[in-house]
Amino acid sequence: MDGLFDARRYLIPFRSALLPQIFTDTLVIGAGAAGLSTAIAAAEHGDVIVLSKHRLGRTNTDWAQGGVAAVTSPDDSAESHIEDTIRAGAGLCDRAAVEHIVRAGPGAIERLFALGFRADRTPADAVELGQEGGHSARRIIHAMGDATGAEMARTLTEAARRQAGVRVFDRCFALDLLTRTDEPGSPCLGAITHHPAFGLQMIWARATILAAGGSGVLWRETTNPPAATADAIALAYRAGASIADAEFCQFHPTTLYVAGASRTLISEAVRGEGAVLVDADRRAFMRDEHELADLAPRDVVSRAIHRTLNRTGAPCVYLDCRSIDDFESRFPSIAAKLRDFDLDPSTDPVPVNPAAHYMVGGVATDLCGRTDVPGLYAVGEAASTGLHGANRLASNSLLEALVMGRAAGEASREMLAESADDNAWNIVPRTGPITLISDIPLSDHGELDLADVRTSVRSVMWRNVGIERTGAKLEDVQEMFEFWARYTLDKIFDEPAGWETQNMLIAGWIVCRAALAREESRGCHTRADFPHPSDVAARRAARRGRAALEVFTPSAEAVRT
Repeated sequence: MDGLFDARRYLIPFRSALLPQIFTDTLVIGAGAAGLSTAIAAAEHGDVIVLSKHRLGRTNTDWAQGGVAAVTSPDDSAESHIEDTIRAGAGLCDRAAVEHIVRAGPGAIERLFALGFRADRTPADAVELGQEGGHSARRIIHAMGDATGAEMARTLTEAARRQAGVRVFDRCFALDLLTRTDEPGSPCLGAITHHPAFGLQMIWARATILAAGGSGVLWRETTNPPAATADAIALAYRAGASIADAEFCQFHPTTLYVAGASRTLISEAVRGEGAVLVDADRRAFMRDEHELADLAPRDVVSRAIHRTLNRTGAPCVYLDCRSIDDFESRFPSIAAKLRDFDLDPSTDPVPVNPAAHYMVGGVATDLCGRTDVPGLYAVGEAASTGLHGANRLASNSLLEALVMGRAAGEASREMLAESADDNAWNIVPRTGPITLISDIPLSDHGELDLADVRTSVRSVMWRNVGIERTGAKLEDVQEMFEFWARYTLDKIFDEPAGWETQNMLIAGWIVCRAALAREESRGCHTRADFPHPSDVAARRAARRGRAALEVFTPSAEAVRT
């Protein structure tokens, strides 16, 4: 049944010659920290267009509370940060990626400060450092208490707008990446996009960089904004790129649990400042689960909460924050959200539950962001560099976005070379773009309600591809995806809700397929029928048209080194 997911190369029919044509040196799909970091670096050697799916300010970056992890204190060391990262990654980290990104961290922070980032500081005007789960030292830089992501987004957005060569297209949806042929390895030439005011457009680019964020909306319970519909994975897969480690989604242990309300992240930094998880009987249970207790890695804490809820039958557990004297000033955004529900953390236990948070897997890249599709790069949560392994260490994501965004932006210069053989790496600069045609026949099948499909996908992913999985349930989910695909992937939609739903179907199927293939428990992937890690830790990747996932190494998959 894989053909249902591989049959369509493009989501819509089009003839490129009949559509408006836009040209740029570098196209960045996504306007979070990774995308903006890429754009700033790429603008040093050419023109850049940045696509923002919604208006600026609605990315995962803007929602990030905890901070950015980097070694900036003489009491800390890169070696300690590296080992903490590898330990959290449960044997699946690429050490070269970890060492490269961690050691590049201090420089990335210096550049961020130079752009105007306003970190929280001590009375002595030193940068205030916090501690989060899995870290052995205080190395988390934060801003406005619990609004680090918003401050980083502000800083990078203003810096990108100051760059003369950067244009930002907001409310611009990337439907598909453009390739010369449908065959894997065909160079990426840009993207076909849709804007509510201008309709369909062909954006031709010498380098295309996917920074379209995560996949949290695949799950019913999530900390992610509505835009995180797994577009990057689906776009890359249809273009022939390898998707690595898709089974690994990190579930954040603590999101505010109020019946009928959307889930709101309660930052891990709250536990870093002394909050303790307790069950319905107010018993602190993490002391029995891990030597780091409430500061254990996120997968450990999420599973402990999951077991506690199964044991007690309660709908949630609680965060006891009474030991934090200055909660209001340290976590102003969280305190304001709690007030909305008449909760006072100085006296009331805060109800929390896990929720899908961060997509560890993604488009496989090397350490310059290159994928195995020439001309296509991926950065941030859209990418799988090997930094996170089987479980992301807290606050390493914004670090990766800064470091890898700059690396990919700098590396994209290679696509501007006029000497590339047969012009394979460029849009034909003298004679114009090639003609691309997508012919899609009308479907003979009946229709399913899009909203119902989307709700069903999210519900089944939460129940059966969530914190704890089994082979039997994953096989059932595969069958459900095949049913939905039969009546949804064959349709032609004309607005983003339809395209997002198709992307969610493709990405959810890839996640489920990868989870079924990994017959072990490791990091944030837990199989009740395979409760222990296997003897061999291996990363796996899926690519369009392949029947099975393949073991790979980043060096073997890199297009150009």
